[in-house]
Amino acid sequence: MAEAKYIPDVLADVPRGAWPRHVAIIMDGNGRWAKARGLPRIEGHREGAANVHRITEEASNLGLAQLTLFAFSSENWRRPPGEVAFLMELYRIHVIQERPMLMKENVRFRTIGRREQIPEHVLEEVDRTVEMTAGNTGTTLCLAVNYGSRREIVDAARTLAERAAAGRLDPAAISEESFAAALDTAGMPDPDLLVRTASEMRLSNFLLWQMSYAELWVIDTPWPDFREPTLHEAIREFAGRERRFGGLPPQDEAS
Repeated sequence: MAEAKYIPDVLADVPRGAWPRHVAIIMDGNGRWAKARGLPRIEGHREGAANVHRITEEASNLGLAQLTLFAFSSENWRRPPGEVAFLMELYRIHVIQERPMLMKENVRFRTIGRREQIPEHVLEEVDRTVEMTAGNTGTTLCLAVNYGSRREIVDAARTLAERAAAGRLDPAAISEESFAAALDTAGMPDPDLLVRTASEMRLSNFLLWQMSYAELWVIDTPWPDFREPTLHEAIREFAGRERRFGGLPPQDEAS
């Protein structure tokens, strides 16, 4: 975890070692946010994209190692074509407009998810932003776009099976580590904390392998209203959890 540029008052008494290194967020509630204001759904998505800027900047200020945001699932292609087209164009514009902030804040940009179906002109701008920020050493911002965890796991299993069939891999040598290295998230730390906005109580096919020991925090706030103080609250909530990873708490180990 990088050095924090500042410590908010609400976290002043929380040891840095107790903070999550990697925060993942399922950004839900854009459409409901817009509907509550009498606006079309696309305005909720537009405000949600603006909020990605705010929260990424704050994650960098706090020195978090990684922020992963679920932006567009493999199931979201079922939405109305006009909405999908808007989201793809919003994605393209976002990765262009965010370049100055990413470079200023030393943020590395990465993506996970399949590339097929995403328009080529969008991928060109995504790849350009990935390349521009590849040397940055601060917080990693990872957007999950056209991502589905079950599909990711199947793809990883297929990759390992092909290597084994070609004689390049001994099936007996397959381990959790080698399997994780075949996932989209290879080289990334597993999330410590998963935040889901807008009250939904499900994982929605997001990082199922990687979430094995993540702490979950579900809030009523829709994503467009998720602000820096809410991120601070999430970190404080995480720091108060007792993470045992299947073991016993220290006070019970001696009994």
